[in-house]
Parts: sequence; structure tokens; C-alpha cells
Amino acid sequence: MSHKAIEFSNVSKNFDNTGYNAVDHVSLAIEEGEFITILGSSGCGKTTLLKMINRLYEPTEGEIMLFDEDIIAVDAVKLRRRIGYVIQQVGLFPHMKIAENIAIVPNLLKWSKEKIDARVDALLTLVGLEPQKFKERYPSQLSGGQQQRIGLARALAIDPKIMLLDEPFGAIDAINRMKLQEELLCIHGGLKKTFLFVTHDINEAFKLGTRVIIMNEGRICQFDTPRNIAKNPADDFVTSLITSSREQGRFWGEFA
Repeated sequence: MSHKAIEFSNVSKNFDNTGYNAVDHVSLAIEEGEFITILGSSGCGKTTLLKMINRLYEPTEGEIMLFDEDIIAVDAVKLRRRIGYVIQQVGLFPHMKIAENIAIVPNLLKWSKEKIDARVDALLTLVGLEPQKFKERYPSQLSGGQQQRIGLARALAIDPKIMLLDEPFGAIDAINRMKLQEELLCIHGGLKKTFLFVTHDINEAFKLGTRVIIMNEGRICQFDTPRNIAKNPADDFVTSLITSSREQGRFWGEFA
């Protein structure tokens, strides 16, 4: 039996002096174990939507529930420690070795050294990096793709039920981006966690998402499976996204 992992009820976010809602009266429900991608152009509200889940932004109105618990009733720091968070810039601490970066939150929670060491090794293996080869290195000694893997491992350190990923592959070259997409799908399939993944790339959104949220000007235009969206776009904006993607496909078809 599935359970609601995340539920938005009439949620809006208005930043001071903007005169409009960055997220505008959004209501939606996400089931536990789904891989949800959030797609839209720059400034559409997708990152704001994501950041309200871990209370980096507080909603102006409305209610957000995680596993039937109102997030406003939970201490913000404790809430964030229960949610994995990965961003494009990775945010690794340059003066810390890779093992230390991964172990930040477990150390804050006062895990034993033995438990932390075992978790670091397991996570490095999970993201495709040999523990003995990488855990004593510093971030500057890694490629961009390897750093992003470490960011993912760090977010998974305390086994969160929910993972928030904000354009994590945006700065990665095309070849490594495709590899990371495949590995992320494998990780999600093996862990059965709830993933929310922000992207502006329609191909990435449709490849990864069990369902896709398409946003425009703070509102949800459509929230459905990739197949249903492609077959029945809900409005002109969604239609334009689908059309542009198909035109790109035809362009590359000329070189086949």
C-alpha cells in the first residue's frame, strides 16, 4: 500500500516587493517511492517549490505535509537532517577529505566511528567510487562528475526517506551527465526513496521521472506521467515544450 510522502495544499510563496507569487496556489500529492521531476524555464518557481519542502523558504500561505506531519511543527534544522539535499554547486568543504564531507551529518548526530566508516564505504561504493581510492582525497582532486557523486553520497548519509535534487547535473558535460542519470535511476530503484529532481531539460525530466511536474509562472501546468504528457499536453506552454523537443529529435535524425 502506497503512502503520501509529500502533500502541498494551496501553497504560495511571495518574496518581498516582487508583486507576484513565485509559487502560486499549488496543490499536489507525491506518493512514497516516486521519482518526481520538476520541469520549467528559469524563474518558473521550480527551485522555490523544492526549497519550501526543507524550509529553506517558508511558504507565504498554505500547508506542506511530509508523511502526514505538518513541516511547520518540526524544528527546521531537525527537518533538514531528515531530508537529503543535492545542488548543482555540490557545496563540498574544500578543506575536508571526502570521507569527512560524507560524514558531516552522522558526526553531528554522534554516530560511532565504526558506524560512520562503514557508512562512508557503503555510500562510495553505491555511487561508483572505490572507497580506498577516494575517501582520503580532497574535493579539488576530483572531477566535476566525481564531486557530484560525493554530493549525492553525502545527502544519502543518514538514509533519508526524501531526496531533493536541484539541477544536480546542470554543470556536468553531456557524456557524464547521461552516465549519472543512469546511475541515479539505479540508485533510486534500489533504495525506494522519494526523489524530487529539478531540471530545465525536458529530455532529462522525461527520462528520469515516474511523473513530471511542469511549471510556468509559479503554477503547475501539468502533473502526470511522461507518456500522458506527451500524448495529451494540457496547455499551450506544455505543447511548446513537447514540440521543441520533437524538433530537436528531427534535427539529429538528419545526421543518422
